[in-house]
Amino acid sequence: MLFPRQAGILLHPTSLPGRYGLGEIGPEAHRWLAHLHTMSQKMWQVLPLGPTGYGDSPYQTLSTFAGNTMLISFDSLRDEGLLREEDIRDFPSFPESHVDYGPVLTARAAVLHQVAKSFARRASASLKAGWIQFCEDETNWLEDYALFATLKNKHGGGPWTQWPEPLRSRQPAALSAARKEHATEIKYSKILQFLFFHQWSSLRREAKKRGISIIGDIPIFVAHDSADVWCRPDLFFMEKDGQPSVIAGVPPDYFSQTGQRWGNPLYRWSIHEKEGFAWWIARLQSSLKLYDIVRIDHFRGFEANWEIPAQEKTAIRGRWMPGPGRKLFDVARQALGDLPILAEDLGVITPEVDALRDSLGFPGMRILQFAFGDDPKADTFRPESYPSNCAVYTGTHDNDTTVGWYRSEPGKDSTRNADQIAREQHNARTYLSSNGSEIQWDMIGLALRSPANTAVYPLQDVLGLGSSARMNVPGREEGNWSWRFRWEQLTPSIEQRLHRLTQEAKRG
Repeated sequence: MLFPRQAGILLHPTSLPGRYGLGEIGPEAHRWLAHLHTMSQKMWQVLPLGPTGYGDSPYQTLSTFAGNTMLISFDSLRDEGLLREEDIRDFPSFPESHVDYGPVLTARAAVLHQVAKSFARRASASLKAGWIQFCEDETNWLEDYALFATLKNKHGGGPWTQWPEPLRSRQPAALSAARKEHATEIKYSKILQFLFFHQWSSLRREAKKRGISIIGDIPIFVAHDSADVWCRPDLFFMEKDGQPSVIAGVPPDYFSQTGQRWGNPLYRWSIHEKEGFAWWIARLQSSLKLYDIVRIDHFRGFEANWEIPAQEKTAIRGRWMPGPGRKLFDVARQALGDLPILAEDLGVITPEVDALRDSLGFPGMRILQFAFGDDPKADTFRPESYPSNCAVYTGTHDNDTTVGWYRSEPGKDSTRNADQIAREQHNARTYLSSNGSEIQWDMIGLALRSPANTAVYPLQDVLGLGSSARMNVPGREEGNWSWRFRWEQLTPSIEQRLHRLTQEAKRG
């Protein structure tokens, strides 16, 4: 599917400003859309919006269908009469520069519990009707997720594999008893899911009014500790005790000398195919309700995925195993029509992966930070090699910021040594005809002028921030996903500069 020539910014909602500990999808997000419009940006890219678990990673969610209720806006709840000012008057103060996840999530959960508890009393007739309709429309996943989330909370947040065996193996009598015993908490979970989707729908309508497309993100694999795996373990390579027999990851690469051991269970593609890929069609359909474009993380896994024995401590020992190929997408197109999919095709990419992507007409990705190093494929990341049907990024959520990348030091979240970093810096300055003093604007300008139909850059690059603003370091277990910005950082001069560059590149 060909996308028009446009540009946009990558920013996860948690990074938005606000006084309640993390970014929300209410007034501050609507304000963000206004700023995007001012800067002539036609796209807003977000990370996965599912409920996060241990480690707070949006790529390891408790459900591929549910929303992250921690993003629900308190101000929007107050405006609709679901929350009173006195309910949040004593809400704790938290840092503006980052998300302190532990205490923030605890404090927010307490407020949201009270909102759900008082919903029947405070909600308007239209909101109540909307909730009833939502429960009917989303029953295929909502019932199971609400039960899963409630049981997880009742068991101290532990993974479902540690629950009592009757619940772990979903024995009908045990599930029926749990639904009766925890009916109130299950109802509260459904209410909060409704409120998330209600607020997100409002935000997406505002984006459409401003001519802004939202690029969403779904990881190809789902988390082991998720409602998805608990409900349908037969769709994955699992042992009888609920543990995966093989797991996902990637072999050693740019980010890690031992590869990346993600830990996600791998699909039994033969079972999916036998069922007409029904689970995947439902997943894509759900995503297209949220987003205008769906970026699929680790697209290469549809051609072949790196299979790691579950007992291995690193990703070094593994093997490539075939995926479903285009069978899945042919069936999905028959069910859903055109698929506005962006294929994340980074990493170990073979001619077979390229052929699959191109046969489907999906744009792939090009990363400018990869264009100046010693990798033999570096030239493929330079604009002169781009097809129009691709998306160029200065960097992604997994990369350092552009300023941080340019100022890299060996041994600090990088596999490069001092000589490699020096050569990369020299190559970049030479190619860009730059002294490096505004490397972020050099790279943004390069992305905008490139032949790629889609150009995206993280807000950190627009703001010219260093490594302290990095969103994620692959393989690092703590300290990720927490960066936030403040409105005063997005100055009028920055907005005017990006607007001008975007218009000059004919992307406005």
